Amino acid sequence: MPQRRKRKLLNGFGVAAAAMSPIRPNAIWAMDFQFDTTADGRTIKMLNVVDEFTREALAITVDRCIDADGVVAVVDRLARERGAPSYGRFDHGPEFVAQAVNDWCRFTGADSLFIEPGAPWQNAWIESFNGRLRDELLNAWHFDSLREARVIIEDWRLDYNTNRPHSAHDELTPAEVAQRWATPRRHHAG
Repeated sequence: MPQRRKRKLLNGFGVAAAAMSPIRPNAIWAMDFQFDTTADGRTIKMLNVVDEFTREALAITVDRCIDADGVVAVVDRLARERGAPSYGRFDHGPEFVAQAVNDWCRFTGADSLFIEPGAPWQNAWIESFNGRLRDELLNAWHFDSLREARVIIEDWRLDYNTNRPHSAHDELTPAEVAQRWATPRRHHAG
């Protein structure tokens, strides 16, 4: 039986995840992959990106394969729309992806927060989000195609952001929390 190779951890850059908690929107984006299948048994891969403060699902990118370039394209698009986060929180996952996200963070001025292997509680917001997505949608739906998965998952993401209150924010939805933080800035700018 072949021996399992030990995964090389990315050392020398990034900040330990520890108990760092966001104090404003766009402070920390948590990222993680999630998997499911279509009816034909083919894998679909989701890249989930959540703003830890507002609890907004910033993106759920659905494809058959999402490589390092795909991840960077998603976070780059989000940064153009919202500004880059102060921190990106992710696991050591596939080395090329982790390295690419770390490089993106460095180039945009964000810091990397790596979670330790086998310590999902250090990325609690995204783990909670992944669990909700799994329980509410992925376990209940069999997608006939990649296109169907993209449409239904995006509808779920929009509903999650606009119609799901969170107790951490006095029962406001993620979109309402984001809007409340954005509104005062507009008043000061005018």
